[in-house]
Amino acid sequence: MNKFSRFKLDLYELYSDNIYINLSPASSFRNRCEFSYSNNSFVMHDGKSKIYITHFTNATPSIQKIMPLILNIINNNKLIKNKLFQINFRSNSSEDVLITLIYHKPLCSKIKETSQQIAKKLNVKIILRAKNEIYPVENIYFEDYLITNNIKIYQTDNCFYQPNKFLLPLMIKKVMSYVNNPKDLIELYCGVGTFSLPLSSIFKNVLVTENNRDSIRCLNKGIEINNISNIHSARLSASEVVELFNGRIFTRMNDVSISKYNFTHILVDPPRSGLTDEVIKLISKFKNIIYISCNPETYIRDIKLLNKHKIVNIEIFDQFPNTNHLEIVSLLSIN
Repeated sequence: MNKFSRFKLDLYELYSDNIYINLSPASSFRNRCEFSYSNNSFVMHDGKSKIYITHFTNATPSIQKIMPLILNIINNNKLIKNKLFQINFRSNSSEDVLITLIYHKPLCSKIKETSQQIAKKLNVKIILRAKNEIYPVENIYFEDYLITNNIKIYQTDNCFYQPNKFLLPLMIKKVMSYVNNPKDLIELYCGVGTFSLPLSSIFKNVLVTENNRDSIRCLNKGIEINNISNIHSARLSASEVVELFNGRIFTRMNDVSISKYNFTHILVDPPRSGLTDEVIKLISKFKNIIYISCNPETYIRDIKLLNKHKIVNIEIFDQFPNTNHLEIVSLLSIN
């Protein structure tokens, strides 16, 4: 039984209608890749096994092109190679590439200078990281463009960003199709604003929360660059949002009161661990829940606890073909 059939079977008691599956191309789809570095190779991990590679066909063409070039430079430069343990890649819709080199050593001035020389030679952006260090410290934003919505969006090398460039526009389109009779929206785990920024064109007001500082900075930059005036962001964890609704006052809200909002929808996109009991209790009070999940097991667990809501629609997005992973986008409502 494949992963799609297994998920449909596990969900059957809660939703028996047909579930549309959005398939990904088999290669050249990943715009975010992370590798260890060892033995002059990129390293992937499969459980306890190490897989040594020099190329990766799942990556976007721009990343595929740059991988052997940067690997050759690293392998032939003792300064860059010494105590390097991880190499990360990101690409955007313009096929620009961001490379992050992560070290088990302090960043000396020579390695900083050399890294930028390499970046210029390869026409890429390179960021260096070590314990409590990052270089460069300015202009670390990586710009992308949400073609379906004409929106500029920003990320840094350590922010979460959807990894499949083909399926992301379809996911955004599906989420936007779930909105009916909108007033105000609240979003938990908003990240850099992948969904918040496009949804701001539909809702009167949008309150978004995220605990990661870099993600909030990227989101706020996106709000500014796109001249969006109806999004208010707050660096709050999901549990702090629960406290907010229970009356706790946060200075990070900048005197914005939730009592001024008329929420018709809530959007949650939690990590693989899913929602906590306290967050489930909170979101159960909203009529319309847009739930995005990267873990079928925790998704089904949470849906069972949201027993006043019914699944109106659900779609699968095969973000990682040929693996057991899948992404779920769904709308739950109270009749």
